[in-house]
Amino acid sequence: MKTFYFIPLMFLTACSTTPRLVLQPQPPSPLAADTVRYPEVVRAYHVGRYADPNDDLVMHEQHVVYRVEENTRWDLHPANAGGDVLFPAVPSPRDAAFSPLPVNDAVLAEINAQKLATVQIMVQAQTLSSALAQFQTALQQTRTNFQETAVLRASVIEMKKRLDALEAAPVQTPQPVPNSPTNEPSDSLSP
Repeated sequence: MKTFYFIPLMFLTACSTTPRLVLQPQPPSPLAADTVRYPEVVRAYHVGRYADPNDDLVMHEQHVVYRVEENTRWDLHPANAGGDVLFPAVPSPRDAAFSPLPVNDAVLAEINAQKLATVQIMVQAQTLSSALAQFQTALQQTRTNFQETAVLRASVIEMKKRLDALEAAPVQTPQPVPNSPTNEPSDSLSP
């Protein structure tokens, strides 16, 4: 019984008409073919006499070789095409690298302030580099002095050790040499 409800709905949809979409062709634009496509670029190269790299027994005489450098392609820039009613020619944006700076008093004041700050930083950098060079010289001299002080300290310690060893050794008195009244030697080998 439920299926009977769907049958009238199917007839209602069959009676409805769908609107037809009608497309009108646009009239061709009055553009020339060379503004829509780039032409191909062909270059001529003059080649002198040469031996064929693939075959040593073949030599080519002087002749011209033509080479297609760039094939033809579509010009996708509408500004180059001269514009159209639907797509008017839009000026291309300027490249910021090649455009002049905007000039007004605030910009000139800021540029001058930046130049002055740059000069001051450069002077401070030179002062800092000269102070650093003086510091490096003083540091090298301090290292040399420290090494010399270490050598002197080691020699003083060695001298103190020798002095302590000499003071701790018993004092030996030298024995007097006997005086002989004669000129004979004291160790005579005589009987």
